[in-house]
Amino acid sequence: MKNFYQQLGLLLLVVVFSAQAVLAAPVPANNQAPAKSLAAQKQALAAVSKVRFSQTPEVMRIVFDVDKLPEYNVTMTGKPESLEIELVGATNKTGLPQIAFNDPAVKGLKFVDSGLSVKAVIELKHAVMYKVFTLKGPNRLVVDLIKVYDQKIQEEVAPGIKLTTLLRGRQEGPISAHVLDIDPKAGYAFKPVLSNEYVANLETVKSMADRTQAIAATNASYFSLSGDILGLLKMNGTIVSTAGLARTAMGITPEGTVFIDQVDYDGNVLLPDKTLIPIGGINCERGPNSLVLYNSYYDSKTNTNDYGIEYIVVDSKVTAINKGNSEIPSNGIVLSVHGTMIEKFSALKIGDTIKVNQTLGEKWDKAVHILSAGPRLVKNNSVYLTTKLEQFGSDVAGGKAPRTALGMTKDGHILLAVVDGRQYSSVGFTLLEMALFMQESGSVDAMNFDGGGSSEMVVNGTIVNKPSDGRERKVGNALIVVQQQREHLDN
Repeated sequence: MKNFYQQLGLLLLVVVFSAQAVLAAPVPANNQAPAKSLAAQKQALAAVSKVRFSQTPEVMRIVFDVDKLPEYNVTMTGKPESLEIELVGATNKTGLPQIAFNDPAVKGLKFVDSGLSVKAVIELKHAVMYKVFTLKGPNRLVVDLIKVYDQKIQEEVAPGIKLTTLLRGRQEGPISAHVLDIDPKAGYAFKPVLSNEYVANLETVKSMADRTQAIAATNASYFSLSGDILGLLKMNGTIVSTAGLARTAMGITPEGTVFIDQVDYDGNVLLPDKTLIPIGGINCERGPNSLVLYNSYYDSKTNTNDYGIEYIVVDSKVTAINKGNSEIPSNGIVLSVHGTMIEKFSALKIGDTIKVNQTLGEKWDKAVHILSAGPRLVKNNSVYLTTKLEQFGSDVAGGKAPRTALGMTKDGHILLAVVDGRQYSSVGFTLLEMALFMQESGSVDAMNFDGGGSSEMVVNGTIVNKPSDGRERKVGNALIVVQQQREHLDN
């Protein structure tokens, strides 16, 4: 009996739910209009009947003739870069699925039909400004692609520091540039910083800026993949690297004054027998038959092989002699010799006194910091390129590229500039274009820094440009802007 009532209860439950399902079913209204068929909806679409276009060096205009004005949505997309215009409730009746353009900024146009709407996809070669609007009599949708434009955005990033971002459309291709205008009188100083505090290392500009709590920073010297600085560098009164020939550099005096000129290095070691041996390099890879000086800015050790002889010198006295990879004393140097130089040093023994002579010229010897790169861009308010004089090759001088530069204005402000290149939004500058740009920005003197994928500017912890590698490149050093403190000399 118990099973009977359970089965009866279950049957009633099924009947109740079935009744609710029937009652919940929609009842078609006699006066409800039947839905339009897909064919009828397509018949009602606005028709794009024709595409016309016109070109000038400044603007390209594309006109879509339509029988009635549709709603539209505009989207800028990337990879590949294109301007997409969705015509809602429209279809392509031109008979042309795509059109190719002979234009430096605009590649072509193609239609993508999705049934009840059509997209006009305008493929771009370079960044452009655009304006989309409709006109009546006759009905048409108009797209203006503006190739020549000039936008400037300025902001004060700190008291006495102004950042200007320039977006320019030109016939030669678009440019994106960032210029920092720093007033040293507002309490700021400039100084070079080594990657991870040593030569034998690489580090990103942002990491160096964060580590030193810099207000701003840019990449600076040329460098090798091992971290060796390819150019003259002086930090806190100590020469950290040499260039091998005279090149343009910036110097910073103990008072914080910045100047630009050409600098060359002259260094030698005076042995006990009065023999003078020229120094072939500082804090760099030891080459054949050479004498290289290593100091504490290089690394904890010289990282050399056993095919040379190394003399550890503290307070002008030889304290130890090793074959290679010697520890570098914090209060001394290591003289590393190879090949023919070994014989010239063969009489030198522990306890002997030597003298290291180094000079850069009177005004450079007084400088606290020196950073060389080059070539020079502007001198005495005139474009002055020293590319050939300073023997720069095509890796620096060739074609349009991302660029970094430093300039000085007539009122003593320092300009740091980074121009993006090798990308859709910015093609980059030649050295001549960079010189003209620095002159236009107010520089009466200016010099070039390392560029290419190294070009980077960091302001208040943010990377403001777009490095051409698509990411930050690790570099050998940076130039930072910090709150001013009294500078000192190591020696």
